[in-house]
Amino acid sequence: MSTSTTYAQNFGPQSPPVGSVITSVNVNAINQFNTNTTSGGSFNWQDANISLNNRYQIDANSSIGLSLRDGYQNWSWSNISGYGTQTPWKGIQSPGIGLSYFQKLDADWTAGFAPIVDWVAENGVGTAGAATYGAIGSAAKRYSNDLTIGLGTGVFRQVDKTKVFPFLLINWKINEKWTLNNPLPAGPSGGAGLELSYALANKWKIAGGAAYRSYRFRLSNSNYTPNGIGQNSFIPVFTRLSYAIDRGTSADLYLAANVGGKLSVTDVNGATPYSTNYQTGLALAFSVTTRF
Repeated sequence: MSTSTTYAQNFGPQSPPVGSVITSVNVNAINQFNTNTTSGGSFNWQDANISLNNRYQIDANSSIGLSLRDGYQNWSWSNISGYGTQTPWKGIQSPGIGLSYFQKLDADWTAGFAPIVDWVAENGVGTAGAATYGAIGSAAKRYSNDLTIGLGTGVFRQVDKTKVFPFLLINWKINEKWTLNNPLPAGPSGGAGLELSYALANKWKIAGGAAYRSYRFRLSNSNYTPNGIGQNSFIPVFTRLSYAIDRGTSADLYLAANVGGKLSVTDVNGATPYSTNYQTGLALAFSVTTRF
């Protein structure tokens, strides 16, 4: 989880100076604690990822961006039922690259387009047959300096299936304390979500929100289902406590309940040898973002 500023920067009332480059680095770590499946057994996973984002202001009305990222998930299973003596998967790698272009159409409207490629796979697979690729299109209207609303749509080929998801873009400063906006960047695993935040004293903020996340990944040759495809889908409902360390650096602590979770494995013939829902999983995440 990480707070996204891309939409605020490009759909806001003011553009950065022409020729300027905005660079940000985000590092975050997530731990989903032990969670029971409905078919029997339990699991937990840890995720660590880093992203580097650069945005160049071409002129007063347009900007381009480049993002590089890498991530790793470690999964542990216990007493899994219905999958032989094996575990569905273990470690998942997820390097990726993305481009973006934003264009002001007039004083109020801005449009964006962002092609993205991720390679999501179990350890040992490499990039062959593991690509998730597609693009996000968006448009937003600024109604005032405090309110911007728009719509976006993501279309992605997740290894072997094409998924389409629309989402709402919003940046609404309700008053000096309250803000409703998008907490997460839209990407191959889902939309931007919604978050309501409240500004506390002395650089602190507290917030709550939710999003939808679903990702598919290639399994290795040595897996119990060789060259199959794993999937994890869930809705993180979270609360966030943030602290502005300085003008360019912030730290966020998240507590989340991952609800509506489902895990599945699909083999090379399209059959589903393993599929299960899981109970609400509690997760803790920590994120640091710095901009310069």
